[in-house]
Amino acid sequence: MTAEQLILIIEDDLQTRRFLKSSLNHRGWRTVDADCAKTGLALLNSENPDLVILDLGLPDMDGIAVTRRLRQLSDLPILILSARSQEQNKIMALDAGADDYLTKPFGSGELHARLQALLRRVSRSFGSTEVFETGRLKVDLARRQVFLSDHEVRITPIEYRLLSMLVRHAGAVVTHRQLLQEVWGAEHIHDQHYLRIYMGQLRHKLEANPARPRYLLTEIGVGYRLSVNEEVKPR
Repeated sequence: MTAEQLILIIEDDLQTRRFLKSSLNHRGWRTVDADCAKTGLALLNSENPDLVILDLGLPDMDGIAVTRRLRQLSDLPILILSARSQEQNKIMALDAGADDYLTKPFGSGELHARLQALLRRVSRSFGSTEVFETGRLKVDLARRQVFLSDHEVRITPIEYRLLSMLVRHAGAVVTHRQLLQEVWGAEHIHDQHYLRIYMGQLRHKLEANPARPRYLLTEIGVGYRLSVNEEVKPR
């Protein structure tokens, strides 16, 4: 993160906005905020932020619709904040184009970690390299190779497509629907048993303890996340 990075906060609750601004400013982020969708979309054009934090419960426009509009206008990372904890709301927001979802109440530490993960993913996508590393795991996207502690792990083409999708969205949750459509095609978006089978196979190959995964995490009812809690080394 650099001092120039700016976060656009679109949140109608004043107390939450104050908390977000205070927490983010304390950690070195710059912020600009809006209390409705109309103002937020205008600030997107005028302020050129690096990342958007969006509340789903806005007074003038449904948050899912705002997410779709933001995605039409920009590829910026979008972090959803919402008191709506139901899995379907998370799925709808992520399928609409959001990159991550944080349920209220939340701590400033978790918020900061999610934002850092999103920006690391953006920096990797614009980098000149296609090698991703976290902990003992390394994925060479250019050569389609996977390593644990520098020892190559043999995985199947389908396992690789699944893992590479998670790598491209590392640190953010990817929904079942997104994974199924990307790996198997639109006709298989309801075949979640495919994911359970192949994710189980990947965990047995990549995790020290498949029952307690370190890298390939389940977001219950929503999808999967490739954890980047350890230092990520894009190179």
